[in-house]
Amino acid sequence: MSKQLAPLEYLSKFIPPAAVPRVLEYLHQYKVHLTITRERKSILGDYRHATTEKNHRISVNGNLNPYAFLITLVHELAHLVTFIQFKHQVSPHGREWKDCYAHLLKDFLGKEIFPPVVEQTLKQSMHDLPASSCADEGLMRVLKKFDRDNGLVMVEQLPEGQLFDIGEGRIFKKGKKLRKRFQCIEVDTGKLYLFSPIYEVKAVS
Repeated sequence: MSKQLAPLEYLSKFIPPAAVPRVLEYLHQYKVHLTITRERKSILGDYRHATTEKNHRISVNGNLNPYAFLITLVHELAHLVTFIQFKHQVSPHGREWKDCYAHLLKDFLGKEIFPPVVEQTLKQSMHDLPASSCADEGLMRVLKKFDRDNGLVMVEQLPEGQLFDIGEGRIFKKGKKLRKRFQCIEVDTGKLYLFSPIYEVKAVS
């Protein structure tokens, strides 16, 4: 296999194949060092701007389904382009970034890259983009429908009083919803924590 075909095959494992050529163009144009990482609970992706010694760096969680991976990658590419244009003079998720993200995202719409339900939700979210992909609960709910079955459920799917595990043996008991988040108590410590409705956990019987 030639060296030129290798990146195509590699990226096709993580994003919809129809999106690969355009994504490669962006990665080459901006000389991006793309890293695919293990799952990170707090973030889906990350961007670090170029320095005199390193190129622009973007990392994306490798456990994401192809549509979530592509959206996260475009999100981080928007940070890159915004930085090139404005450096540190604008807010990381301000109007400049939102405009850039919407512009880049349109490059992948209307091309049968996303399922209709995902594309429709994306178009709706572009009118009022949140600061983080994780914060767009409507979009995240839709994207989760395309995840592989990993035995996890969203906090909002659990009944009140249900115990759940967030990993590393930390067990919580689901409480009432306060505005947008659920108040849950950690069983071992008695401390209260607020959980996003769409945070994925493992139910404990």
